[in-house]
Amino acid sequence: MAAIPSFTGDANPYGGGDPYADHRTADFPFTHHANLADRQLGAAVIAANDEFFAQRENLLLPGRAEFDPEHFGHKGKIMDGWETRRRRGASADHPWPAPDDHDWALVRLGAPGVIRGIVVDTAHFRGNYPQAVSVEGTSVPGSPSPRELLGDDVKWTTLVPRTPVGGHAENGFSISVEQRFTHLRVNQHPDGGIARLRVYGEVVPDPGWLAVLGTFDVVALENGGRAEDASNLFYSPATNTIQPGRSRKMDDGWETRRRRDRGHDWIRYRLAAQARIRALEIDTAYLKGNSAGWASVSVKDGEDGDWAEILPRTRLQPDTNHRFVLPAPAVGTHARVDIYPDGGISRLRLHGTLTEEGARRLAARHQELGG
Repeated sequence: MAAIPSFTGDANPYGGGDPYADHRTADFPFTHHANLADRQLGAAVIAANDEFFAQRENLLLPGRAEFDPEHFGHKGKIMDGWETRRRRGASADHPWPAPDDHDWALVRLGAPGVIRGIVVDTAHFRGNYPQAVSVEGTSVPGSPSPRELLGDDVKWTTLVPRTPVGGHAENGFSISVEQRFTHLRVNQHPDGGIARLRVYGEVVPDPGWLAVLGTFDVVALENGGRAEDASNLFYSPATNTIQPGRSRKMDDGWETRRRRDRGHDWIRYRLAAQARIRALEIDTAYLKGNSAGWASVSVKDGEDGDWAEILPRTRLQPDTNHRFVLPAPAVGTHARVDIYPDGGISRLRLHGTLTEEGARRLAARHQELGG
């Protein structure tokens, strides 16, 4: 684990104007992965030992934290983040917090997986951010309660050791632990506030659950699919197309900039494992004047396989879910959607079942990662 780069120390007091003008941030190498702590996936902050000034749930809100210098409540300044009260020592002779004093929050990941990076954003916490943070992870099946997670029999693995952080900054940490996690414990030492938490990684689904389902969406993020690459990410990320549920607004899909050439745009996906695809859906929900005009879908089997078109170039309608039953199952490990000439789609669904080889490989990886 390493912080890249490292921000420490106070930020300047807010002086008016754009509060993000002096926000410290960097391009972290792991942010192309999916956010496993996305509320849309089902992530939640299920407990915290203290949330006196600002609620723990704010940690996982989408978008940047907001700041209103005039917003005060009966407990004081209202912050868009998780903020605890100031810790005190045991007596007048020792008024300072003890070295091990800290506050904590328990986070259930929306989808279990291997974590590649964590961002702890202290935006707008300029003089009231924690001195340091640490993050631990565990893997517990089912739906454990906070009491169960805090039990003595639960083993926690250190992902981010106690590390100094800076105020009003995105503090990024690369993670190199090859293990599947379901929950995190985020600690701030000794107290203070964190605006947002992002947990980037690769979904590792439960193969037993998928086997019981039989037919499922083999490209869905929650089932272990992922968007590997795309021709254009100007307006929104390609991962949006494999999020759970239908899109609820225009930016909850994938939209490209307007093309002024004779080319077209595309997304390439890796499926949960080798699968037989029997039906597919292309949804353009909320894309009304900017949906793709036409789309085609192809699959290939293995990294070195050849692309085979399973849906020929087909006219799409705005704000519509299009369903297609394939004349014969298509076997593959990867898929690609091509849109013509540009625009966007909100969701892609590939309905199928794992092959015996796909199920075997998925189960082996699950076991290898401690699932």
